[in-house]
Amino acid sequence: MPDVLFPLDSSKKFEDQEKVGHNRWHPEIPPVATVKPGESFRVDCREWFDGAIVNDDSADDILNAPLLTVHKLSGPFRIEGAKPGDLLIVDILDVGPIPQEDSGPLAGQGWGYTGIFARNNGGGFLTEQFPDAYKAIWDFTGQVATSRHVPNVSFAGLIHPGLMGTAPSAELLAKWNKREGDLIATDPNRVPPLALPPEPREAVLGSLAASDYDRVAGEAARTAPPRENGGNQDIKNLSKGSRVFYPVFVDGANLSLGDLHFSQGDGEITFCGAIEMGGFIDLHVDVIPGGMETYGVHENAIFVPGTVDPRFSEWIAFSGTSVTLDGEQRYLDSHLSYQRACLHAIDYLTKFGYAPEQAYLLLGAAPIEGRLSGVVDIPNSCSTVYIPTAIFDFDVRPSASGPFQVDPGMGAPHASNR
Repeated sequence: MPDVLFPLDSSKKFEDQEKVGHNRWHPEIPPVATVKPGESFRVDCREWFDGAIVNDDSADDILNAPLLTVHKLSGPFRIEGAKPGDLLIVDILDVGPIPQEDSGPLAGQGWGYTGIFARNNGGGFLTEQFPDAYKAIWDFTGQVATSRHVPNVSFAGLIHPGLMGTAPSAELLAKWNKREGDLIATDPNRVPPLALPPEPREAVLGSLAASDYDRVAGEAARTAPPRENGGNQDIKNLSKGSRVFYPVFVDGANLSLGDLHFSQGDGEITFCGAIEMGGFIDLHVDVIPGGMETYGVHENAIFVPGTVDPRFSEWIAFSGTSVTLDGEQRYLDSHLSYQRACLHAIDYLTKFGYAPEQAYLLLGAAPIEGRLSGVVDIPNSCSTVYIPTAIFDFDVRPSASGPFQVDPGMGAPHASNR
């Protein structure tokens, strides 16, 4: 096993650990360790809410989820010799739930969760149709996930970090804050907001000196969106065996990561749409000097996907076009067309006895494939969502005999935000 450079004690909160990570992006957050190019190491990761979401049959914890505290990231890790303009190579050697802990109070100890967030506390991809908070607990048996809240399905997890990236330079951070602030200003009272500005409350900045805390906390960027440094990309295929190439913006690169997922559908459509968990990840790092210019990788990460994807041979697929539910035509709006494809899939699954919220949670957690299927035929973009049929323990395809009726069980716990 590689050396554990960022250990986490499951009995302690994130901020009470021997080494403290962070939950904001800023170039001045001090590294927790230095790694040489060519070295491998292990990192423990806490799920993004640090234990605020529990294994029960209530969604009140999702309704009141402390969004100001996320994401709880492990790092930063300084890579010796890395300079701005380089490319940082990150190989994911292994990733999994909390080792040797198959039961316990923390997500990753034999279980994980998926949440639909309330419109007034985060929202989600389909927040107009699903404005209230719901939750599903998933139990892990080896690589397979099942849920008492979404019965009659099981699937192998494609475990991956939802968030990994390098630190921004001061100039890049200022660019982020300017452009996102300009967007917020176009509709400052929108719910959910158009973007998340710097927020000093609940900021965790590692071992930063107390004298610098207020200034840095007021400048540091939230970790919610993906950006030029990678960040919260939520790409399910960044799994074991992946190789990622990150732009380097500061001396040492300052790599951070977290937000581990046991499984996820493309898009993480419920916002907390993956099966969230804590766990470990083993990494190997190297550097390509001057690689940003050599390969034209200035404002994006590129990656080679891993090779451990669950293998499915049969799918049922749903399409959507860029027309609103009210019949308004939009021009090549792929975001809207993917929403419509997902809504069509949800409507279909309700014919088998699932509540709409159960179907929505399933699309967030299961390894569905989302695709841009047509982006050139004006005025309608076409998006598709593919659901592997093997995850159901019944035949989910249409037939003359009509849809099989599942017993929805207790259903997904619900907490109204009204």
